[in-house]
Amino acid sequence: MEFLYDYASFLAKTVTLVIAIVVVLVAIASMRGKGRRRSGGQLQVIKLNEFYKGLRERLEQSLLDKDRLKALRKEQAKTLKKDAKVTKSTADGKGRVYVLDFDGDIKASATESMRHEITALLTLATSKDEVVLRLESGGGMVHSYGLASSQLARIRQAGIPLTICIDKVAASGGYMMACIGTRIISAPFAILGSIGVVAQLPNVNRLLKKHDIDYEVLTAGEYKRTLTVFGENTEKGREKFQQDLDITHELFKNFVASYRPQLQIDEVATGEIWLGMAALDKQLVDELKTSDEYLSERAKTADVFHLRYAERKSLQERVGLAASGSVDRLVTGWWSRLTQQRFW
Repeated sequence: MEFLYDYASFLAKTVTLVIAIVVVLVAIASMRGKGRRRSGGQLQVIKLNEFYKGLRERLEQSLLDKDRLKALRKEQAKTLKKDAKVTKSTADGKGRVYVLDFDGDIKASATESMRHEITALLTLATSKDEVVLRLESGGGMVHSYGLASSQLARIRQAGIPLTICIDKVAASGGYMMACIGTRIISAPFAILGSIGVVAQLPNVNRLLKKHDIDYEVLTAGEYKRTLTVFGENTEKGREKFQQDLDITHELFKNFVASYRPQLQIDEVATGEIWLGMAALDKQLVDELKTSDEYLSERAKTADVFHLRYAERKSLQERVGLAASGSVDRLVTGWWSRLTQQRFW
């Protein structure tokens, strides 16, 4: 028993010492970081042609015997040499495909990386090239997805073809982004549409009154607040709030119609959603195909590059993000859906 007590005491001292060392190291790193300028992020570029080639070669090595594999490699070498001569003579006329990814949350946080990726590719891309955006988003805050859409509009304004690939969902603010594409390609069962606006919030004013708690809302400006969580809401405030929603919806409809004039906008801007096959009939998309199928086809005739802008984070930032990431997603999603935010 005395041994266990001594061991527990030793273990506690060891853990305390380790924690103290870690705290000191983090403090030193933090102090050093304050005197430095942030290095920003870095643009990562991966040639997807090599990725697809590697997949094929790995399968060939597993399935073919040595003689057949050797013969195949010789044939591929001849073809590669022949293609290299053709490529060299037509290099100036060969276009490139730039692939971007957007995985959208409520706040459209991926916009921060996408804006840098677009800025980078616009310095080199021409009308002979193509930008492919693999888009996944169920929508979110109006101003956040408005900015994301404006970033994509830069590509169209530069005269560069923009293809939007949707494998799972592009609804609400996600479809607002998708409609900017020169062409929209969707998987057969992807979710599309939801061209509408929603806002909701709880009101606990009656509960406060029940417990004799007063809550006052003071404003300068008649419509500085229309509906609130704690204050007593009025019919006039509700009418104004609904009017704001209607105006936002009208702007949404006009935006979509300007990029896809072939749509019967009043028919599809009801807030409904459609699966890919039905969305094709509504002309919400132009073709049914997965992004994998489309990009593997393009890789046969063009150089395909995947662009990803990654922020460089310090040690304390990485530790903090790991600890708070899950909590932030849960709390932000829950509270944003309850408060007076407007969502596409």
